[in-house]
Amino acid sequence: MNKVEIFEPAMCCSTGVCGPGVDQELLRVATFLNELEGEGKKVIRYNLSSEPMAFVENKEINDIIANEGTEALPITVVDGEIRQKGSYPSNANFAEWVGMTREDIIQMVLKTQKSSGCGCSSGSCSDSGDSSGGCCC
Repeated sequence: MNKVEIFEPAMCCSTGVCGPGVDQELLRVATFLNELEGEGKKVIRYNLSSEPMAFVENKEINDIIANEGTEALPITVVDGEIRQKGSYPSNANFAEWVGMTREDIIQMVLKTQKSSGCGCSSGSCSDSGDSSGGCCC
């Protein structure tokens, strides 16, 4: 598994998903990273306000912030190589970078749908009453 790290701007909490006005992009990231963790995959998140030394100790991250400012955050690093900056990666990129295959992702999605109470009565979505023959999710 690759080492995936996200260097994030200063946020009020570790995920940024708090307060009355939740940022939908942060909610997507936090939810997907939580699902990945449930699959045994780990993405390390560094928050500028709570873990400033991670930014100081990483020369590339430190240089980017010195030259471009905090507007360059978030920055995603995979195995020491900067892969994305200024926005969060897609769920597909996260999954790929932690070493998941397409089949792994499909299984994770199916497991999430089954546990979300989609109405699939026997664990097989084909008998859910959905006229398309698929799950009602």
